Amino acid sequence: MLRTTRSVHHFLWRLHRTMATNESGSRGPVETAIHDKLTTLLQPSQLTITNESHLHRHHSAMRAQGGGDGETHFDVQVISDAFKGMTTLQRHRMIYSALSDELAQGLHALSLKTKTPQEGQRLAAGQAK
Repeated sequence: MLRTTRSVHHFLWRLHRTMATNESGSRGPVETAIHDKLTTLLQPSQLTITNESHLHRHHSAMRAQGGGDGETHFDVQVISDAFKGMTTLQRHRMIYSALSDELAQGLHALSLKTKTPQEGQRLAAGQAK
């Protein structure tokens, strides 16, 4: 029973985070670019992008930009076969390279979680226990 309650809670939490792309509920241009570029590059089986910019508006760098444009900080979770045989550092470098234009134009930070499908399955199996 406890395990089921945790699973439901985790599902609802993830659903809320996934749906909360920004305050209006729609993707902005930076989030759209991240989605499109990573989908093309990685052909992921799972891609979750969460705009967390609102959590960082109080930081001095963001205040200097007037709070940013609301698209400065993202949590990105990707599961893709393209990561097979790569280290975490190589995976992250691949993503940062793909998003170099966005980073040059005001994207400030990415929190990346990059997994192969097998790693994702092992992680899910470990959480189910």
